[in-house]
Amino acid sequence: MYPPPRKDFISLTLSDQHSRSYNNGKHRRQSCLRKWKQLSRLQRSLVLFLLGLLLICGLLSYPGLSRQWGDVPDREDWVELDDRELRPVPPGANPVAGPAVGARAAAVGLAAGPEVGPALGPAAGPVLIPVPEIIPEIIPEPQKPKVLLLPKPLVKKRPFLNKRGPPSQQRAGNASELLVRKQPEPPGKTEEVEEEKGDKQLVSWRGAMIEADQATEAPPSPERDIPASPGAKDASPLEPEFAEARNWVETELSFSKDVDVNLFESTIRILGGLLSTYHLTGDQLFLDKATDIGTRLMPAFKTPSKIPFSDVNLGKGSAHPPRWTADSTVAEVTSVQLEFRELSRLTQDPQYQEVVNEVMRLVHKLPGKRDGLVPMFINTNSGQFTHKGAFTLGARADSYYEYLLKQWIQGGKTENDLLEDYLQAVEGVKKHLLKQTGPSRLTFVGEMSQNRFNPKMDHLVCFLPGTLALGAHNGLPTEHMELALQLMETCHQMYVQMETGLSPEIAHFNLQPHDGRELDVKPADRHNLLRPETVESLFYLHRFTQDSKYRDWGWDILQSFNKYTRVPSGGYTSINNVRDPVNPGPRDKMESFFLGETLKYFYLLFSDEPDLLSLDKYVFNTEAHPLPIWPSAP
Repeated sequence: MYPPPRKDFISLTLSDQHSRSYNNGKHRRQSCLRKWKQLSRLQRSLVLFLLGLLLICGLLSYPGLSRQWGDVPDREDWVELDDRELRPVPPGANPVAGPAVGARAAAVGLAAGPEVGPALGPAAGPVLIPVPEIIPEIIPEPQKPKVLLLPKPLVKKRPFLNKRGPPSQQRAGNASELLVRKQPEPPGKTEEVEEEKGDKQLVSWRGAMIEADQATEAPPSPERDIPASPGAKDASPLEPEFAEARNWVETELSFSKDVDVNLFESTIRILGGLLSTYHLTGDQLFLDKATDIGTRLMPAFKTPSKIPFSDVNLGKGSAHPPRWTADSTVAEVTSVQLEFRELSRLTQDPQYQEVVNEVMRLVHKLPGKRDGLVPMFINTNSGQFTHKGAFTLGARADSYYEYLLKQWIQGGKTENDLLEDYLQAVEGVKKHLLKQTGPSRLTFVGEMSQNRFNPKMDHLVCFLPGTLALGAHNGLPTEHMELALQLMETCHQMYVQMETGLSPEIAHFNLQPHDGRELDVKPADRHNLLRPETVESLFYLHRFTQDSKYRDWGWDILQSFNKYTRVPSGGYTSINNVRDPVNPGPRDKMESFFLGETLKYFYLLFSDEPDLLSLDKYVFNTEAHPLPIWPSAP
C-alpha cells in the first residue's frame, strides 16, 4: 500500500492555478457550511451519528484486517506460474493464473482460489495456492517462496424453509438446497459440512440420490427376467442417516411376531415403502424384506369369497375380519393392488398379483354400484356389497377410485376394465355428487345416502384434484383437468377460510346463500390430523401446469403447520380446533403419514427439478411411495 500524501507536500507544490482552485474550493466549503447550518438539529445529529458509526465500524474491522493481511510477504517473495518456470512477480502485481496453469498447477499442487480483494490490487485471474506438502519437493531450497495461503471461506447454504415469502416471490434457490451432499475429502482432511454446532445434514427422499434422468427400467439381469432397479445402475455412497436406517432394517426389523396387523395399512406403508426403497437404492435387502412381509400378508386372502379379511397375524399365518363385523371396507381391499402386483413382477412369483387381481375382477362385475360409484363395505363371506345406497369419495371408499387409475397407469395402460371402471366413476361423481355453493360457486364433492344428497366433504376427498389431473396427463378427457382445477380451489378455501389457515377434517358447504359463508364446520369436525391430500394435489397441479400459485398455497399451509402444530421440542402434532388460533388444542400425536406423505409432497412441490420422481416413470401409491411404471409390452 502506498503512504497517504502529506499536507506539507501539497502546500509546497501549489501553483497559481492551484491557488485559484483552492479559492473556489473555499467558496464551495462556505456554501456547504451555510447549507449545514440550515439543517435542523435532528438532521445534523443524525448525520453526525452515522459518520461516527462508520468510523467505529472501520476501527473495529481494522484488527481483523491486520491479522488477515499482516503476514503478507515481501514483494520479492511473490511468485507467478507460467508455462516455463516459477519466477518472482514484479512489485505491486498479484499472483494470477497464467494461460497454461491447468497441467502445471496440478503437477505442483497449486489450487485455484477466490480472487484477492482490493487490498492487494486488481487480479486478472484466480490466486494460486500451493499445497505446502508438495512445494518443497519441486522448488529448489534456495528459491522456496513464501506464498500467502488464503483460507477457503465456509459458505452456508440457506435452508429453503427459512426463506421469507412464498416460493414464487423468491429470487433463487429451491427445496434441493435442503440436501447437504458430502464431498470427497483428501486423506487426513476433515469435512466442513456442518458450520455451526447443531446443524443437521438432511437426506434426500431418494436415499441413494438417483439422478433425475435415469431410466426407470434397466436391461434384465441374466439370472432372472426382472428389470433391474435404477438405483443398482450406479451405487452412490449412502448418507449417514440412511445407512443407520438400513442397518436397523437389516438387524432389527423382523415380521416373525405374534401380532395382528391391518392388511391395508401394512401393505401401503411397510410393503410399499420397502419396494420403493428397493427401486431407489437397488439394495436387495429391501426386496427380501418386502417379500417376507408380502408372504406373511397372503393368508388375508384365504376367504370364501376371495375378498380379503381386514386383519392378519404375521407370526401365526392366520387372518380374520374385525371383531364386530364380517365386512371389509371397499377402499382397503381395493388399495393393495399396486404393491402386490409389483412384488410379483420383481420376484417372478405370480401368487401376489393373482390374489389382488381377483379382487378387482370381482368388484368390477358386482351389482350395487351407481354409475360407477361403489358402496363403502363388502362382505368377506358372500363377496357382496353391504350398506348399499351410501356413496362417498371420503373415508372407506376414497382410494378405490385412486387405484383404478393408478393400476391402469402402472400396467402400461393395457387393462381396459380398470380404465372403464374409473371413467364410469368420474361420470358418476359428476352426476350424483358434484355441486356448487351458493355464494361463490365453489365446486365440491358431497355424499349420497339413500338418494339424499349431503353437502359434506371430507378433507380426504382432496386427493381427487391430483388424481383427475394425473388422468388428464395420461390422455384422459380434458374435462377432467378442468374439474381438477375447480376442486383444487375448493380444497384451498377449506384452509384459508379457517382462522388457523388449516383445514378441518370435514366441511359442510352451503348450497344457498347463507351469511355469505361457503362452508360451515361442526364442532366435532374441527380437528386437523396433518393430512396430506391437499398438498398431494397441489404437487400434481403444479407439476402439470407450472402455475406458481399452487406453490404459494402450499407455502401458506406449511407456514400454518409451523405456527399452530409444530412442537418446540421436536415434531408436529394434530390439533383439535382449526377455528381457534389462540388455543388450537394440541393432541400430542403425530400420524405417520405426516412424515411419509405430507412432508414428502411438500418437498416435491417446492423442488425445481421437473423430473424428480417423474410422473411419466413412477406412480405413487396411496402412502406416497413411488413405484415404477411397467414397460409397455412389445
